[in-house]
Amino acid sequence: MKKNTQEYRITIASSAEKEILSLPDNTYERVEKAINSLKLDPRPHGTMKLKGKRNVYRIRVGAYRIVYSVDDKKRIVDISYVRHRGKAYKK
Repeated sequence: MKKNTQEYRITIASSAEKEILSLPDNTYERVEKAINSLKLDPRPHGTMKLKGKRNVYRIRVGAYRIVYSVDDKKRIVDISYVRHRGKAYKK
């Protein structure tokens, strides 16, 4: 089976950008790599779909969670936030 080679475009909310920039260096690098990998596969192994949300997923990077939505028609992955697991799901 041939995979679609067209990449998804990544957009990052300004608040998520601030959260990413405030991460410790080693975590920042891992989060950046995970986000970039979503260009080719927006639903990698280990992705969880969030209950009660449409097209909203999360991936785990160590103790941090990257929460994002996927628009397959427009081929966009929109990063909503990146937070420590203890704060990832609290509003």
